[in-house]
This record gives sequence, structure tokens and C-alpha cells, in this order.
Amino acid sequence: MFANAIAYQINRDPRVVDAILKEASRIVRIRDNHFIVETGSGHICANSGVDKSNVQDSDSVSILPENPDKSAQKIRRRIKRLVRADVAVIISDTFGRAWRLGHVNFAIGVAGMKPMKDYRGKQDMFGYRLHVTMMAIADELASAAELVMNKRDGVPVAIVKGYRYPRGTGTAGELIRPIQEDLFR
Repeated sequence: MFANAIAYQINRDPRVVDAILKEASRIVRIRDNHFIVETGSGHICANSGVDKSNVQDSDSVSILPENPDKSAQKIRRRIKRLVRADVAVIISDTFGRAWRLGHVNFAIGVAGMKPMKDYRGKQDMFGYRLHVTMMAIADELASAAELVMNKRDGVPVAIVKGYRYPRGTGTAGELIRPIQEDLFR
């Protein structure tokens, strides 16, 4: 069984590796005990987002939503119905980053906002025209929210007030670099 072979190679429980493979659309890299995959929704992350932390039963794992953007839309509609507030919703998960140590929260699902703020074509403070700057504000908000949620405390939601996000229709999928622009896949 393929899961058993990988489990042996990366020193992991074969049942967890099987769950990772079921959630993966493609294996990107296996090296040492790192298992980097592309999920069905297109996110490149460790272990397909399959996680044994923050689950009560030692034989259980948590998985990412099948369609995080759709889940964010559903939560947004429910909030609107319950409290009549038109809010943006970001679903996040903790990811490592290729060029930096440490983990941060990334937006994996977005509803009610544009996930990026595009500065291309605008001038910086010295009058130079910006050519590539697009800020991943959904990721920045997800990461900032984690500071008050604190991964170990079990706080499932943070409310960010005061930020004027670009309203509109957007998805976390817009944050995923297309493979033809990716220098590492």
C-alpha cells in the first residue's frame, strides 16, 4: 500500500498518511519528514492540512473543509441572517512558509471581500509607479486574528474591527499562485 510506504519513509502513522493522501490532489514534495501536497482546493501545504493537534481523540484527525470558500460564504450568510450584519468571513489555517521559519495563519476560504489589495499602476510615496505589489490582505487579517485566537486556546473566531477591507466577491483561490508563475513546482 502506497500510504504504508510513505509512512515508513517519513516515520508517520500509516492511517494519518492515508488521510493525507485522500485529501491531496497532488504530492509536491516528500523530504525527510516533510510531506508537502496540493489540496483539492489548490492550497500547497504540509500534510494536506490534516492535523492531529486540537482533536480530542488520539485516533482522530481534523481535515480542511472540502470547499473553504463555499464554507466561508455559508457562514457569512448565516451571520447576516442571525445578526443582520454584512461582514466578510475568512477561514484560516496555520501554514509554514517556504522562505521563513515559523508558522502563520493563511486564508483558505474568503467571502464578502476581495482577498488582495492591488497597488499595481499606483505611485508609491516617492512617485515611483508600482509594478508588482499586490498585498494579500486576507492572509494578513487571518494572521493578525491568530494573535488573539492563540492556537492552543481553542478560540474558534476573532472579530477584526476598524480595517476598511475591499468589499466585493473574492475567493481564497485568488491567492494561490498559478502553476505557470510558480518557480518552485
